Amino acid sequence: MPSLKDIKTRIESVKTTRQVTSAMKMVSAAKLKKAQDDIVQIRPYVDKLNDIILDLVSSLDEDQKIALAEPREPDRVLVMMITSNRGLCGAFNSSIVKEVVNLVRNKYSSHYKNGFIDVVSIGKQGQKLLKSAGIECAKEYNDIYGHVSFESVEAISANLIKDFLSRKYDRVILAYNEFVNAAVQNVSVSQFLPLELPEFDYTYMPQYLYEPDRCEIIEDLVPQSLKTMFYKTILESIASEHGARMTSMHKATDNATELIKELELSYNKARQASITNEILEIVGGAEALSK
Repeated sequence: MPSLKDIKTRIESVKTTRQVTSAMKMVSAAKLKKAQDDIVQIRPYVDKLNDIILDLVSSLDEDQKIALAEPREPDRVLVMMITSNRGLCGAFNSSIVKEVVNLVRNKYSSHYKNGFIDVVSIGKQGQKLLKSAGIECAKEYNDIYGHVSFESVEAISANLIKDFLSRKYDRVILAYNEFVNAAVQNVSVSQFLPLELPEFDYTYMPQYLYEPDRCEIIEDLVPQSLKTMFYKTILESIASEHGARMTSMHKATDNATELIKELELSYNKARQASITNEILEIVGGAEALSK
């Protein structure tokens, strides 16, 4: 049985840990509020921008094509894995890595064997977990979390668009956590390029006046829309990270509180047993002296 000193030392240690997890929970809650506000503000903008593009595309002639929506056989595939630079956020990172490993080794197993699939990482934790699974990242953009802005994220999405147009890759896939609320984050694996467009009824022609030419407008708007969508994806992942960490630290704080109660109970029992033994020794010594 542990000594009273050992139990007391452990109680103090767990109390210190509880202070740390509680502080991390409050920090994540504050960061989550800002990240959640960013998501709420950008979602309507992205949705409206997509609606405008769909209206424009539906007005094109059937023989007119959009380069970024060109369907191809996925001979070369790029998977963009978006995780976090820091841990202590539950299954936030491991769930994404699990999906990426499944993509690489199952869905695109032939591409993986022939070296026709690359994984690019945003987030040190995902890169580390993927490496432990035996898959190396072709490139990483872990530094963007130092200062997340549309300009810094736009540079990454511009490279993705450039690689697709130059036919370096025929398909670009994003794997990230989609924010639902503080306690729920959904793993999302979606196709970024080529842009997937719904089927249109080309007999319907919206009555719009275009200045300049509608093809020129589309050529400008589609890349801008993709860059905005990618920025929204990063914001979704950041909000999900803070939500996951807040939830994880909340559970850790509760677990520490329960452990402290159990340790204090063990301490009291051990203390009572120690006092009882001391009383028995005194009584035994007194009886021995009387005889």
